[in-house]
Amino acid sequence: MITRALTLAAGLTGAAGLSQFPEFSQQYMQRLGGAVDELSLQVDRYHADADALGLPLATYLQRLAAEGPLARTQATNMAGDIARHEYLSEALMTLQGAGPFMRAKLATHIGDRAVAERAMESFKPALPLTFEGVTFAGAGFFAGWLALGIALWFLKKSWRTASGFLPSGRRRRTMRHG
Repeated sequence: MITRALTLAAGLTGAAGLSQFPEFSQQYMQRLGGAVDELSLQVDRYHADADALGLPLATYLQRLAAEGPLARTQATNMAGDIARHEYLSEALMTLQGAGPFMRAKLATHIGDRAVAERAMESFKPALPLTFEGVTFAGAGFFAGWLALGIALWFLKKSWRTASGFLPSGRRRRTMRHG
């Protein structure tokens, strides 16, 4: 009876947790889009500065870095902004056309820690009333129920083996030395 109650609780916990994925992934994408937009403004400014000098951006950054420690730091920061812009833009393009089920498959693209932390700060769990939310809740329930059920089965089997009980519940006969 306790096992059933525990596995039900695990299933409900899994359902509650996983049902939040569609909304969280949507909020993550919104934050990701905002980060890409802001970085786009910066990268466009870097291109404009390079264009004003008649240089490709890569050459502009190399020359800037050669001007001294302060300029080298600035060039390194700019290169980091450009690389982050490319990484986040690619992740956003991958996720944009995907629905909630495909976003679950593409969860590795929901991997930018800073964006995820900001999305989590403003995320408010809610009762999922969409098809996707209910589907994720069902999958979460099954996963939680199954995981705890398997864990309890292994614990029960280990306890029986350690205490000398056979799977049928009978004690093993031990030879007495007399």
